[in-house]
Amino acid sequence: MKNLNRVHLSGLRAVEAVARLGSIKAAAEELGVTVGAVSQQVQKSEAQLGVQLFERRNRLLLPTAHMLAMQPHLTTAMTSLSTAVATTERGREDALTISVAPVFAGKWLVWHLKSFNRAHPGIRVRVEATVDLVDPDTSDVDLCIRVGRGPYPGLNAKKLLNQRVFPVCSPALAEEIREPADIGKLPVIRDPGQMFSWKTWLDLFGLEESILKDGPTFSDGSLCLDAAIAGQGVFLAWETLAVYAVKSGQVIAPFPQRPATGLGYWLISGRTAPRTNAKSAFESWLPEELQASIGRPKGADEVEA
Repeated sequence: MKNLNRVHLSGLRAVEAVARLGSIKAAAEELGVTVGAVSQQVQKSEAQLGVQLFERRNRLLLPTAHMLAMQPHLTTAMTSLSTAVATTERGREDALTISVAPVFAGKWLVWHLKSFNRAHPGIRVRVEATVDLVDPDTSDVDLCIRVGRGPYPGLNAKKLLNQRVFPVCSPALAEEIREPADIGKLPVIRDPGQMFSWKTWLDLFGLEESILKDGPTFSDGSLCLDAAIAGQGVFLAWETLAVYAVKSGQVIAPFPQRPATGLGYWLISGRTAPRTNAKSAFESWLPEELQASIGRPKGADEVEA
């Protein structure tokens, strides 16, 4: 491994991050340094290695053949180093790393972690917002929260909650709705990436999706909810996304029915990773906090779709 003496590890980290993320700015954000620092590290690495790793074209950095050959090896190496460092955290009673989808993290978890922190002030929680399902047995993640149909082979998976959906809109638009068919009078906000359709809710009333109007489209559930708050239309939301907006009056849920989509929220842990007090505390807290936060109204539909 003497050839590693030719280049500094910090430079290799910068080079790998730029290549993987596609820009110096994104690499700087991940590494927690300035854009200028990353740019300097890239230039130093190129000088130390004696090859050009990126082509500069109109403020863009395009990987050269040298970089394309290096990148998969660098990414694998950096991932291994990250896992090695994470082993110092594994098994600690006062540390917990949780992997959750960004929408769930932003619209539910960050609003409720203070409850966990009050109950367990000695536990330090780190949240990784990603949709990728990581293996808690082979990574630095202790627990994952995911939405899906399950099961998850090779992992311990506990179903926390059935996902249920219902229309929401701004208070002003809610005044135009008297019965379910009135949904067809309003623009419909859509997220093409949703794992369910309006049919789940419309079937309760014998209505067809053809009654729905066009409306704005966003590739993120949080943006769809924000659009509903802004009065741009009606959105078919789910409980953990919209619970705070409904309770605060930012949006109105005109009808109590909340049919299940067939999906569920799952708490996933490894089978060989060590058990800790931090894990046990979170596993006990989360189901109760979820149920308490939802507050399903009287008349909410409890039948699986």
